[in-house]
Amino acid sequence: MLKRLLRLVVKELQALLGQRQGRIMLIMPVILQTLLFPFAATLDVRDSTLLIVDQDGGAASRELTLRLARTASFTQVIAVHGEAEMRSAIDNQRALLAVRFGPDFSRRIARGESAPLQIVIDGRRSNAGQIAASYAQEVIAGYLAERGGPAADPGPRLRNEFNPNLDFKWHILPSLVGIITTIGCLMVTALSVSREREEGTFEQLLVSPLTPAYIMAGKAIPGILVAMVQGTLIAAIAHGGYGVPYTGSVPLLFVGMFCYGLALAGVGLFISSISSTQQQAFLGVFAFMVPATIVSGFVAPIENMPALLQGVARVDALAYFIPIVKGLFLKSYGWADVWPRLWPMLAIATFTLTVALRMFRRHIA
Repeated sequence: MLKRLLRLVVKELQALLGQRQGRIMLIMPVILQTLLFPFAATLDVRDSTLLIVDQDGGAASRELTLRLARTASFTQVIAVHGEAEMRSAIDNQRALLAVRFGPDFSRRIARGESAPLQIVIDGRRSNAGQIAASYAQEVIAGYLAERGGPAADPGPRLRNEFNPNLDFKWHILPSLVGIITTIGCLMVTALSVSREREEGTFEQLLVSPLTPAYIMAGKAIPGILVAMVQGTLIAAIAHGGYGVPYTGSVPLLFVGMFCYGLALAGVGLFISSISSTQQQAFLGVFAFMVPATIVSGFVAPIENMPALLQGVARVDALAYFIPIVKGLFLKSYGWADVWPRLWPMLAIATFTLTVALRMFRRHIA
């Protein structure tokens, strides 16, 4: 029976990799997402335009303007005169941020007094504006700290654990291991049975000596293998190509990918069992993947979601897999750290595979 199962797995891999279109479908998502996501899906603020409204013209305002212009966040600095020009420039989205120095800013700094200034943010780009404002505040606090005096208190000193430089690639690339694994496994498993129906070979498969459970296993294993290969490739590129540190156990990464693949295989086979065509299966994958990604914590923290969506996230395997991958990359996770998130994925896999098997048996009855 195991030899027959192995032949079925080999047949599925040959059907998947034997055609040029199938190979492209497996390779292109890895290439495109690895190239685009680290640069497009980022919260880092770079090469922005800064407005300076210098009503002071003194040494302190000129020095701060030079320091702000030397940062990577603001590659273009535009000097404007008055509030009307500043408002017009922000309204027309010529700049993300504006800094206005009052008429007596430099004199107050020289006397060691408090010297307030105004920072104006384009509220239409609130996240980027707040990040850019924090960069500007760091530059200003550093200058005031050098000057000394009561106006020079820079506030609390911050140290960022696990990602000292707040490099957004360190967040996006480990998460990308989970996203690409999801695409690979779901596509392969969801299209498997529907492809057999379209090609007219499904009835031949049913009269083979294999039981429905073995047929399901033969359809699930190729998807898990493809997902693990894709996930391993992304992890290697993240570490070797982008310099994201990997501090955990490599075998634990494979264990996590395998358990997550099991959970996805059940979902994919369920979609495939209720789909008559590959087009229906593809739409089913898309309908599942988008909500699963949104509630996984990849887009926004799960703690910030309503209670109902937090409950949905508890049955989303991706919500457990992404923290495992991030922990293995950045937090030196060991078995004790991984297991609390590993067993829920195994429970989800048991449920999804059981439901998929029942639907498969009902469909062929």
